[in-house]
Amino acid sequence: MDEYSRFVDWDRMDVTVQSQDAKELTCTEFQELKQLARQGYWAKNHSLRAKVYHRLISNIPCRTVTPDANVYRDIVVKIVGKRNSSSLPLPEFVDNSLVPTYCLNAEGIGAVRKIILCIANQFPDISFCPALPSVTALLLHYSKDEAECFEQVCRILACNDPSKRLIDQSFLAFESSCMTFGDLVNKYCQAAHKLMVAVSEDVLEVYSDWQRWLFGELPMVYIARVFDVFLVEGYKVLYRVALALLKFFHKVRAGQPMESDSIQQDIRAFVRDIAKSVPPERLLEKAFAIRLFSRKEIQLLQMANEKALKQKGITVKQKRQNVHLAVHAENFQSEIVSVKEMRDIWSWIPERFALCQPLLLFTTSEHGCSLSRFYSHSEGHEPTLLLIRTTAKEVCGAYLSTDWSERRRGGNKLSFFGTGECFVFRLQPEVERYEWVIIKHPELATAGSKPENQASPAPSALSSGSVPPEPSDRLSPFLAARHFNLPSKTASMFMAGSSECIIIGGGDGQALYLDADLNHGRTSHCNTFNNQPLCSESFQISVLEVWGFRD
Repeated sequence: MDEYSRFVDWDRMDVTVQSQDAKELTCTEFQELKQLARQGYWAKNHSLRAKVYHRLISNIPCRTVTPDANVYRDIVVKIVGKRNSSSLPLPEFVDNSLVPTYCLNAEGIGAVRKIILCIANQFPDISFCPALPSVTALLLHYSKDEAECFEQVCRILACNDPSKRLIDQSFLAFESSCMTFGDLVNKYCQAAHKLMVAVSEDVLEVYSDWQRWLFGELPMVYIARVFDVFLVEGYKVLYRVALALLKFFHKVRAGQPMESDSIQQDIRAFVRDIAKSVPPERLLEKAFAIRLFSRKEIQLLQMANEKALKQKGITVKQKRQNVHLAVHAENFQSEIVSVKEMRDIWSWIPERFALCQPLLLFTTSEHGCSLSRFYSHSEGHEPTLLLIRTTAKEVCGAYLSTDWSERRRGGNKLSFFGTGECFVFRLQPEVERYEWVIIKHPELATAGSKPENQASPAPSALSSGSVPPEPSDRLSPFLAARHFNLPSKTASMFMAGSSECIIIGGGDGQALYLDADLNHGRTSHCNTFNNQPLCSESFQISVLEVWGFRD
């Protein structure tokens, strides 16, 4: 056995890591290192993985004063004393998290608690860090002694590179990461999200488990492979793998009855037993096949979620507000949707706004069918929710991320604006949400003012599939430029408004057109969902409502 075997129970360890010949890692280029990590280059040799971990962690930029191995040797006896290490109490900031044993022997299991207590002593600013036990236990497999493991964990915690986020160390950071994960699920795992909404009272609570799936439930061979890539590529890898886990859960369990009374427990059990259905290579392959946002975009989304939590005063651990309670049955009244339907819509909107309550801004029943009054009541509110019921009893709508006052930038012309968080949806006759599509061609400005007997614009002009990929140095239009002080070129065209009409782009080629009298509308689409368009291609509006978001 090698020098990194002190804390390992080899009877529980993957036998393949014992039999592979030792290899050396000589590359220094990031792209090559990234490929080797994804391929599992150092995963088959225990000693090599330990050396690579040491090298990667040693290169993490840290605070000037970061506790090292010598600090551990100085403080461990004073902090732990003669107490039995296996029964040492953990600090409150780990939130009663699981302390995985993975493939540690008895000495290693006790050492994890000693190291965590010493870390708590050296990092008094940590207020919430449920991933710490798992990270400590994992690194201990690849450490010569407790002091070396302590130093490596400290370097990860003390990283001071603002662009290299590693482990959440406050409740605000953790909670905003859960909200960000919920946003990503809503966009990239819509089938799984639909299942969560159907079987869970609170989808936000389900998604708050996402770090536990990784740092708690995943078996040793899986989390080690994830950690290999995490040390090279950073936090974004964790989102990728968690999304892949949810996709596999939905695929494997689709159509099957729940095994418990809680979807949370079912997902945890699936992740614990993932070896029965998905090998590690397949999990990572799935994770990296997801065309996720850039690291900068995810960082901005995280910042927006943190800002929303701060505005709500949610900065320390407390009972999460049930998303269903955001729409109170006793004071919610709509002529178009029921409380349940509004709660379903609430599960689709970005997490930072799901904290708010709906506020009725405009309704044709009270304010009349006037586009100017529509604008006057809607402007100054961002985002807004548009609901429409047709005379044929169809119900559809749109989530609109940007203030309608942005339309004024175009003067009297039809002005295009909005972000990729916009989407359209159908509630009746069947429920379906459509992803956004960019309104690409300004010549569509004439579409809204055409007489009804003229043809709608070519559907291909609204096809999301025809949007070319953006250059790598630009942010995608998913995020609002004005929220993050980004240059205006990052905003794109998802909404359009003038004194004559409104156009709202939707997914799968769906687009919604409303005339100035708010009595008539029509849709344009090149693809439909199960041959069902958003609503009739030409329709009469029975009632139209605009809802805002109240803190």
